[in-house]
Amino acid sequence: MTQDILDNLIRSTVEGLGYELWGYDYRPHSENGFLRIYIESENGITVDDCATVSNQISAVFDVEDPIPTAYTLEISSPGIDRMLFTPEQYTAYIGHTVKIKTRIPLNNRRNYKGILQATTAETVTLDIDHEIFEIPFDTIEHSRLKSA
Repeated sequence: MTQDILDNLIRSTVEGLGYELWGYDYRPHSENGFLRIYIESENGITVDDCATVSNQISAVFDVEDPIPTAYTLEISSPGIDRMLFTPEQYTAYIGHTVKIKTRIPLNNRRNYKGILQATTAETVTLDIDHEIFEIPFDTIEHSRLKSA
């Protein structure tokens, strides 16, 4: 399975149902992987919306089989402490607190929590206690908006 195939199947299915794909988190494992898909809508997301997307994703994946091993599927709204996936999402939250974990240590650390100052297509800039850190997008394992 390539990442592009998974991206295309998820995006086309979610958007085909009239929702916005906020992002997804896939954690493969040899015995039981985990796929969480975050959906958004102008009207908010209900449990019924999640069930609709879950049923459709399951049907598409049963046919296309993009994940050959067992996995758990979860559909969710992004929530208040939402994960951030794209530069555009980061840009929308400049001035807010963000928590970032990197895949590799940068400046001898992997965990960052600070005020989002700026974004480009390549980097996220955080102010952590008045010290500026630029974090390359390709090193981010995951990040989350912090509400407080």
